[in-house]
Amino acid sequence: MTSDQIWQPLVEELARWQRADRKAEFWLRDDDAVDPAPALDRLLDLTSGVAVPVTLAVIPALTDEKLVARLYEAPHATVAVHGWAHRNHASEGEKKQELGPHRPRQAVLDDLARGLSRITGLHGARAVPMLVPPWNRIDAGLVSELGSIGFAALSVYGPPKPASLAVINSNVDIMDWHGARGCCDHGILVQTIIAQLRNAFDGGEPVGLLTHHLVHDESAWLFLERLFTVTAQTEACAWLPIRTLIGRGAGRAISGKV
Repeated sequence: MTSDQIWQPLVEELARWQRADRKAEFWLRDDDAVDPAPALDRLLDLTSGVAVPVTLAVIPALTDEKLVARLYEAPHATVAVHGWAHRNHASEGEKKQELGPHRPRQAVLDDLARGLSRITGLHGARAVPMLVPPWNRIDAGLVSELGSIGFAALSVYGPPKPASLAVINSNVDIMDWHGARGCCDHGILVQTIIAQLRNAFDGGEPVGLLTHHLVHDESAWLFLERLFTVTAQTEACAWLPIRTLIGRGAGRAISGKV
């Protein structure tokens, strides 16, 4: 199958949105930023060139002013809080978690409050009060406490669950973590995006693209380039800044637990 044949179904789906006078909404989250790096430069240059806002999930304990200086040149980038140190506290044999039930709840909340304070102190108005848990996992009992330490939103992976704050989840991960650990098959990714768009057409969530610039192979970069090109060729698409989604209260935040 040629590249054009792989992408044609998405072109057709977006044409359906165009005929309905609807906007297909996308947003981009990239995890594990710490320092300036060639891969980060590539991501920032790519997204800047096509006017795609990007939310960088930055690890507070591992970052410093060097990233701040690099982002001065990237006004389209915002910064969210990626846990505290991206350190696994789960037992051997368990799925990795930094924000699980393995430590006293108050100790975890203290780390998160420190992380929000550090990110805000470093990045100022560029920072958003959104928590992105490492490995997309957080103990359900912590979620209702996040607002009390300053968070306005939570972003993990998958369908959003009711919570006491805005839940703005990624739902399309371009990396094949359980296989070759490179980019997923482009055809599968296109079909996943189409499925998410059809759900969104009926009132579901925007397409939340999840990337990890530090581990991208050339196939991942090629996929992003083609996706940005396809979405730029129609007025039926909008890449949203994260502040818009937080302000909207994406994920239909209600009282409850995730």
